[in-house]
Amino acid sequence: MTAPAPVVRKGRKGAGLTLRDVARLAGVAPITASRALNTPDAVSETVLKKVREAVERTGYVPNLLAGGLASKKSRLVAAVVPTIVGPIFLETVQSLTEALADAGYQLMLGQSGYENSREDALLEAIIGRRPDGVVLTGIMRSAESRKRLLASGIPVVETWDLTPTPIDMLVGFSHERIGVAVAQHLHAAGRRRVAVIAGVDERSRRRARAFSDEAVRLGMAVAANTEVPQCMVPAPTTLGSGRTGLADLLGQDGAIDGVFCSSDILAMGVMIEAQVRGIAIPSQLAVMGFGDLSFSRDLHPQLTTVRIDGTGIGKTAARFIIERAEGREVPERVHDIGFTIIERQSV
Repeated sequence: MTAPAPVVRKGRKGAGLTLRDVARLAGVAPITASRALNTPDAVSETVLKKVREAVERTGYVPNLLAGGLASKKSRLVAAVVPTIVGPIFLETVQSLTEALADAGYQLMLGQSGYENSREDALLEAIIGRRPDGVVLTGIMRSAESRKRLLASGIPVVETWDLTPTPIDMLVGFSHERIGVAVAQHLHAAGRRRVAVIAGVDERSRRRARAFSDEAVRLGMAVAANTEVPQCMVPAPTTLGSGRTGLADLLGQDGAIDGVFCSSDILAMGVMIEAQVRGIAIPSQLAVMGFGDLSFSRDLHPQLTTVRIDGTGIGKTAARFIIERAEGREVPERVHDIGFTIIERQSV
């Protein structure tokens, strides 16, 4: 049995796999392939099997915009975020919406969730409607979704992460570098017994792992060559998770003097729990968050956190999509937007 032919992304002007390509691979006429997909009872089992195998091999998703509409721009861009409950992605969504609207495009927003992600089904529905672009959160997706996105020919921008091998284009930052930088910041502030509270989502886990590894390297663990105390909580994270998370960490090591939280919401919960327990911040416990949400500067003490330029991510992603939708090449397909540690009063 011969190996399936590799799926190759077609030209950079949005030309993806078509029904004609599927028909050619299946060895049938395009009209027969269409019948197999739309009215399977109208074709033989043999033909149906050939067409379905061709679809499986290519990742082709039928175009839900029929006939002449398929060749026209939809002026629609789809974006997928894990959640709209937490505020962390709102800045990016807002700037993406505004930048696209200025160019005559509308944004369609989808929510994939964290655990038991609905992203595969959501992306299939999105691809079938042939938007002019797709903006995704993160880089971790199933092989099937990656294949379908490549096969569609639709411009894709992945965000809030960093890899040299994106599906198409990327605007993001390194979660590992953030974890290292936070550990170094706490070490420079004189902290020697640190811990971490992080959401169970993959990006938070990578920040926590990098933080722990660097803290161990700097001698900030209780014993050499061991992990620092950590508490993993459900995503999206909550204030309550921050409170229970600190309680859990103190149960592991009552002498911790610094905590890195994977979100500002968690950090606020930690600060409340610390105050309830009579633990002074920052003299007894330093607290660092992630996200620089609007309330972070209004806490008492003000929260030291990691700032991500969500507005810059949204604007750059919109520019990439518009350039490609208008038939122009994007020379810088991977853009590292970086991060900034905002030093306030909690460290």
